[in-house]
Amino acid sequence: MKTHLAIATAVSLLTFGAHAETQISNRLIDYSAFLNNAEKVKAVRESRRLTEDQFLQAMSEPGVVVLDARSAAKFELRHLRRAVNLSLPDFTAAELAKLIPSTDTKILIYCNNNFLGSDDAFPSKAPAASLNISTYVNLATYGYTNVYELGPLINVKTSKLPFEGDEVSK
Repeated sequence: MKTHLAIATAVSLLTFGAHAETQISNRLIDYSAFLNNAEKVKAVRESRRLTEDQFLQAMSEPGVVVLDARSAAKFELRHLRRAVNLSLPDFTAAELAKLIPSTDTKILIYCNNNFLGSDDAFPSKAPAASLNISTYVNLATYGYTNVYELGPLINVKTSKLPFEGDEVSK
């Protein structure tokens, strides 16, 4: 019995090892390119993180797009006034072009991890999974070069930023 168990274990380990070395090809998924793009925009992104006052000022500039990449349900609960919604899973070249035709357009982004005091609309994510990071890298990957990000963590009850949505109108 012990011999059969040892043989079965060895066979399964060999099979797993062979499988782990096999790369599964998919031309539409490129993790290395994602990491490369993230590294390329790292310094630019850091220099374009705005304070609450800077973000508020930029929101009033003509032609600026305030982009909210959260789900439509979270957006409906609470979002910044003038924001448009395109959920990150829906980012494609075509969908982005419908919403933001020029890749030179100034885009302001914010996410769940920018706000406290509204857990239903802005549930906090793990810091490394912050939506701002993925949104910034994705926009850069699609060629958008003028992206700015809200930097601080702000309480919605004391924020200077204008909110609207179902939570706000209650």
